[in-house]
Order: sequence, then structure tokens, then C-alpha cells
Amino acid sequence: MSDFLQLNGKTVVVFGAANRKSVAWAIGCTLEDAGARVIHVVRDAGRQAEIGTLIDKRRGMKGGAGAVLLCDVEKQAEIDAVAAEVAKHGPIHGLVHSLAFANYSDGFKPFHETKREDFLQAVNISAFSLVAIANALKPHFAEGASAITIGISTTRMAAENYGYMAPIKAALHSSVVFLAKSFAGAVRFNAVCPGLLKTSASAGIPGYLDSYLYAEKATLRKQGVATQEVANAAAFLLSPASSGINAQEVVVDAGMGVNYFDKAIIERMS
Repeated sequence: MSDFLQLNGKTVVVFGAANRKSVAWAIGCTLEDAGARVIHVVRDAGRQAEIGTLIDKRRGMKGGAGAVLLCDVEKQAEIDAVAAEVAKHGPIHGLVHSLAFANYSDGFKPFHETKREDFLQAVNISAFSLVAIANALKPHFAEGASAITIGISTTRMAAENYGYMAPIKAALHSSVVFLAKSFAGAVRFNAVCPGLLKTSASAGIPGYLDSYLYAEKATLRKQGVATQEVANAAAFLLSPASSGINAQEVVVDAGMGVNYFDKAIIERMS
């Protein structure tokens, strides 16, 4: 069987794994299964220990895994330090940006009541970090490298329990386009935009389960999107097999976005 993805021996830096349910972790595993060397970058020592344990378990089965580095993306010095560290592993063929944060400690409020400091912090961590990381890694990218970020299936749906994160993701999506242009094709930038997923991060959103169940009914197949499906799309976009795809949002929502007026859903509401 031919190596369609052509990822064997490639080095990919993955930002954002937190635990075994993370999208970033699923992407990392998928890349490793395709033969890539994965370098995980996580936010704090707790995540470093958890991802390190998961890597050790995979090492017993697969015979090896990459390093786990620390980086608080709110601190430019730490981003620069990580870039210098990953450069020791040779050219970087891929970048995964799976970072998002919003401060909901005060609960959900109407959008117009969003605090300036909360909004700016969310933009910094969830959107600008992609720009900062890409810039820091720029000297170390291999020719034809690919970068992906994890967006959302639509930023045009005003869901109360998503707070102000949709505008933040819109900034992230726009950043993908501008980075692709700024790098002039030397590195491809794309966004993988999933529908609602079962992740540990989403579990902390009040009312998320009801939204997920609705999304599941709204898909054309009546089955929610699996994290592995998102990881598969990410691996493809990181591979040379997707060389013609740049500055795009690839939606992975099982058709939900075209099916809001599904007959079965309308009948249940009648």
C-alpha cells in the first residue's frame, strides 16, 4: 500500500494537548501512527505530566514518541524558548495549534457585558498565539511545511453558552488567511473547523450537553462528529497530499450546517 500521507519521518509540533480526550492528543496519535515524529507543547507542569504518561503508554506499544515541552503562550519569551528547543530536532514540517481559552469564572453574560480584559486575554491565547508561534518557528520550517489550527464550524451562530468565543474564533480564522498570505506560500495555513465534540474542555461549558445532542440530531447521519474524524482531517492537511489547499476553513460537521431545518427536529418541536 502506498504512503498516501507521506508523513513518515516528518517532524510536527503540536500545541495544546491536555489529556487523552483532547483534539490535540488525537491529532498527535494519528500523526505518530502515520510515522511522524511529534513534539508536544503544553501549558503547565500538570499537563506535561499527564501527556508524558500517555506518551509512555504509547511508547510501550509503538516503540517511541516525542518530547513534551512547556510554554505559556501569553509570554513571548517562552514561545521563543520553545522555538529554539524544537529547532534542535531539525526542520519542522508541521504545526498544530489547538489552543483556546475564555474566562467564564463569572458565568455567562450577554455579549455586550463582556469584560475588556477577558476578551483581550482570549484573543491573545486563542488567536494571536498562532501568529506569535508561527513567527517564532519561521526560520525552522521545512520547505512545504503545513500549519493547522482548530477553529469551529461556524462563527455566525450566536450560541449563548459559547459566550464571546465565536468572535475570538472569527479572528483566528481570519488570521489563517493573513498568515498564508504573509508566508507567501512557503508554509501553508489552514483551519480545521469541527462541529460540536465530546471533549474535556467542552464538558466544562454549561448547557453543552443539550447543544451537543441537538447537533447530533442535526447532522445528516444523525451521529455526532468524532474527535478522530477531526484528527484525520488535520493529518491530511498537514501532509503533502493536501499541497493544493491553503488559507482554507475545512468544516468537519457531518453536514450539520446544511440541516438546521431537518424534518425530524421540526416535528419534535411542534
